[in-house]
Amino acid sequence: MGDHLDKSQHALLNEGEENEMEIFGYRTQGCRQALCLAGSIFSFGILPLVFYWRPAWHIWASCVPCSLQEADVVLLRTTDEFQTYSWKKVMWISLSAFGLTPDHPLIADEEYIINRAIRKPDLKVKYIKVQKIRYVWNNLEGKFQKIGTLEDWLSSAKIHLKFGSGLTTEEQEIRRLICGPNAIDVEITPIWKLLIKEVLNPFYIFQLFSVCLWFSEDYKEYAFAIILMSVISIALTVYDLRMQSVKLHHLVESHNSIIISVCERKAGIQELESRVLVPGDLLMLTGSRVQMPCDAILIDGSCVVDEGMLTGESIPVTKTPLPQMDSSAPWKTQSEGDPRRHVLFCGTEVIQTKAACSGAVKAVVLRTGFNTAKGDLVRSILYPKPMNFKLYRDATRFLLCLVGTATIGMVYTLCVYVLSGEAPEEVVRKALDVITIAIPPALPAALTTGIIYAQRRLKKKGIFCISPQRINICGQLNLVCFDKTGTLTRGGLDPWGAVPCDRNGFQEVHSFASGKALPWSPLYAAMASCHSLILLDGTVQGDPLDLKMFETTKWEMAISGDEFHIKGVPAHAMIVKPCSAANQAPVEGIAILHQFPFSSALQRMTVIVQVMGGDRLAFMKGAPERVASFCQPDTVPPSFIGELQIYTTQGFRVIALAYKKLENDHHTTALTREKVESDLIFLGLLILENRLKEETKPVLEELISARIRTVMITGDNLQTAITVARKSGMVSDGQKVILIEANEATGSSSASISWKLVEEKKPVPYGNQDNYINIREEVSDNGREGNYHFALSGKSFHVISQHFSSLLPKILMNGTIFARMSPGQKSSLVEEFQKLDYFVGMCGDGANDCGALKMAHVGISLSEQEASVASPFTSKTPNIECIPHLIKEGRAALVTSFCMFKYMALYSMIQYVGVLLLYWETNSLSNYQFLFQDLAITTLIGVTMNLNGAYPKLVPFRPVGRLISPPQLLSVIFNILLSLAMHIVGFVLVRKQPWYSMDLHSACTMKNDSLLKLTTSPNVPEKTGSNGAFTSFENTTIWFLGTINCIIVALIFSKGKPFRQPTYTNYMFVLVLVLQLGMCLFILFADIPELYRRLNLLCTPVLWRVYIVIMLISNLIVSLIVEEAIIENRALWMAVKRCFAYESKSQYRIWQRNLANDSSWPPLNQTSYSDMPGCGIGVSYSNPVFESNEEQL
Repeated sequence: MGDHLDKSQHALLNEGEENEMEIFGYRTQGCRQALCLAGSIFSFGILPLVFYWRPAWHIWASCVPCSLQEADVVLLRTTDEFQTYSWKKVMWISLSAFGLTPDHPLIADEEYIINRAIRKPDLKVKYIKVQKIRYVWNNLEGKFQKIGTLEDWLSSAKIHLKFGSGLTTEEQEIRRLICGPNAIDVEITPIWKLLIKEVLNPFYIFQLFSVCLWFSEDYKEYAFAIILMSVISIALTVYDLRMQSVKLHHLVESHNSIIISVCERKAGIQELESRVLVPGDLLMLTGSRVQMPCDAILIDGSCVVDEGMLTGESIPVTKTPLPQMDSSAPWKTQSEGDPRRHVLFCGTEVIQTKAACSGAVKAVVLRTGFNTAKGDLVRSILYPKPMNFKLYRDATRFLLCLVGTATIGMVYTLCVYVLSGEAPEEVVRKALDVITIAIPPALPAALTTGIIYAQRRLKKKGIFCISPQRINICGQLNLVCFDKTGTLTRGGLDPWGAVPCDRNGFQEVHSFASGKALPWSPLYAAMASCHSLILLDGTVQGDPLDLKMFETTKWEMAISGDEFHIKGVPAHAMIVKPCSAANQAPVEGIAILHQFPFSSALQRMTVIVQVMGGDRLAFMKGAPERVASFCQPDTVPPSFIGELQIYTTQGFRVIALAYKKLENDHHTTALTREKVESDLIFLGLLILENRLKEETKPVLEELISARIRTVMITGDNLQTAITVARKSGMVSDGQKVILIEANEATGSSSASISWKLVEEKKPVPYGNQDNYINIREEVSDNGREGNYHFALSGKSFHVISQHFSSLLPKILMNGTIFARMSPGQKSSLVEEFQKLDYFVGMCGDGANDCGALKMAHVGISLSEQEASVASPFTSKTPNIECIPHLIKEGRAALVTSFCMFKYMALYSMIQYVGVLLLYWETNSLSNYQFLFQDLAITTLIGVTMNLNGAYPKLVPFRPVGRLISPPQLLSVIFNILLSLAMHIVGFVLVRKQPWYSMDLHSACTMKNDSLLKLTTSPNVPEKTGSNGAFTSFENTTIWFLGTINCIIVALIFSKGKPFRQPTYTNYMFVLVLVLQLGMCLFILFADIPELYRRLNLLCTPVLWRVYIVIMLISNLIVSLIVEEAIIENRALWMAVKRCFAYESKSQYRIWQRNLANDSSWPPLNQTSYSDMPGCGIGVSYSNPVFESNEEQL
């Protein structure tokens, strides 16, 4: 529906974004609605229930297609592989209350979306609200567009001109009405709503049907048991959802009630509640500790902001004003580097403001409500990306098979009972009974218990889960991405040494561990002043790297008083000065006048300082290669590259420093960054140590030995990342690293990609040092043995994605080290791995990893910051030991789910076969017989079978990922056939026994006669068949075979090694099986008349009871042999795969096979260009993100 529609009826919402949707226009029709209402009444509420499960059917039934412009209802369909439907009513806003005319200047200017949305002449705005975001109808372009944000096309000049003085009261009122309130409202969902949503689940509806049927048959005990289990299951789910709703509500409620100063164009500054803010409002930021209630662009003054909510790191970040440029290009493209350095994000805290010459810090509201950064984070939690895990799809198919089986049973039952002349109501009841037997109503509760147990075990290990369904997916992980800093390595950086440099080159390394102070020099001054630290409540705060560097100097920080007067210096400037413990310096102190803050895109920061009683200087620090490019070439030592490699290849973090003298008469704000950052003098290198965490290497070795790929995604230096990969064992000793460098197209040449082999070499002058990296020039065949890893930077990854997309899957097959990656690139990389059918895990410390943590199949955050709420798993232990724990528990939970599915299938089929055989005699099992099997056997097994813990060792293969894979299907079908054969043999043999008689003459005649009298007593409510009662030799035989067979199947299907602890370690389960088996054998051999009467059993000769036991033992032995020798024989299945030349259809497996046969891969010491054949942008693979086609065995 909707694929061949008129263009005016169909459009795309949020085109190209993560939440892209198709939108279809519909108009409600009175006669169709009347028919739907009549259908709802006559179907006794079944039709509304179907419409609730299938929203598209509701719209198709009650509405007619029309153009989006005429629509009063829209149907939405997601563009991902799930194709999820929803519908929304079109609503209207009237502006007539403002008394405006269509030609009023406020609404006549159609440059802005708000004005284009106003329909003239009646001044109405049409809108829809989808996932908390408001979309208005753009009358000019004829489409729905997002509102609540400033237009992307606005230039910096336009922002300063249009919004620099604030909005008028009328503009504010109109925008307020159209954009809606600036609030991230997450209401606490009422319990009754959660309850109704949960109860309307199709399986609970089926349970309701089953319970009603059982009550009509006086089968009250099990009905009450199922009601109790369902109530507990629903209560646990509702409680969990309610707690999440409350937690999320408390997370955002403080944001909605902030008082903030807003400058109005005519009325001046007013104190307003944050709910009334609109895009374009001018905020006046004063004082400190201001919570940002919206996203805003800083246009005047600077701020220090704590962005812990967004990044997971509580590090003060300096924000600079958006420069006013003449260009008409969009403001995001005008600013050099990252445009986010001008944006104050919602939910972050402004901890310090610094006014410029105008005397105020001003910011223009950019986005409000759910359009903001925090709103986006909250929406990602409220509307998570659905999972398409094959287990859940297979479960649906499995249930459909059971439904098909039940239908066959119903037809058989109808034929048998109608031909035997039974009353119609009895025939219908018996036929419906078959459905409740074939489809076990206890299945959801049994599966839920397995997940709850796994969640509880994870909690004991300090791993918390907000998405329990993902625990099963953990069992399928075959690739794990790790952030480096704070995840693989320790979070902090310790200063190790400094390498000063002069005109003669690098001097001797000064080690900080020696205890000797670094002599006074410009390098020392740079370390003391080139940072973004702030003084807050008497303590120095800021980036850990800056903090460690400053602490090394033993200087102190202070704010200048009012008596401090230097030309061009603001009154309260930051001053650093030597304290008593510091090395004697020939200066009284240094005043920091201006900062050009650090950004990961620019890889540098610069400060302008004034030495007290001395020169005005500029200091720069940053990535060595970047800093050196801004220096005078003759000041950079010739051995710069070699010296840098010595330290980066040992895993050290290296920072370069440089400086220049400035003229004192220049005002600091008049100096542009370009002018300051030129012709610098190179000062030297600062070496910082970032040690591996103790747990890193053993954990990575465990994952690699289990054939789980490990990948590093970091924002750090590439060579440092390569060394950390080697030291951690991610790249083992005998393996090669191939460096991939890709460059954008320049004027003369197209985009290029080059491949260089990186080799370890022992440098002669540094015998006491570790290895360093050298680029080999000669071609080597070692890299072509498949024993190699690719390393590349974020820049190269971007160029490859843009210009060499056909090479991307080949590179990803062996890509292990990705350095200098931005947060967006981390998410993209995770998605690209998913397209190759990998099940991807992402582990990060929350800093800039939020997107990747959300994108991965399994994201685990090592941070408990607010930003980590988007991650399904959070570990209290801040190291990667949680990853193997999670995979082990995931594998155990996945195997447990399969065991439970198989057991429930067999239990229902055993009962189904037994009942259908008895129906042949128009007999059945009695209520107490059913109750014993359902409650005393199956329910107890369902609760205890899941208690096996995870096996402590990770094996080098994953559990079967599909419920309908050949081994699983064979296991279920074989056991069903075995049970069927045993039941038929028992049913046929008992009728051929010499003591068998319908008049109950046998070796136990006296007992059976008394039993018969007891059974047919009028005081006992009984369902009766044509033979007068349930009691028969067939019934007794079938019941014993079925009941004990349920216990045998539980033992057979309860798997232990290699993914779960052995069955004998599950003491509760073993105890339950022993007690159940003991009880069944006791009933079989006991000859207690009262017990037999209650259970509607007949006494049989002891020999026949022995035959029953022999049949059951034979069943156990055959089933056990087949299960162990065939079903669980991995070597056999691998041989079968080879015999039939089966090859996995997973994309990564296909690429592995292709690359293994490609002698020209990898292309060492070559450079390719995007205009060369085979290097174009044609995408050579395509697969849905959350899909895996691997047919595992």
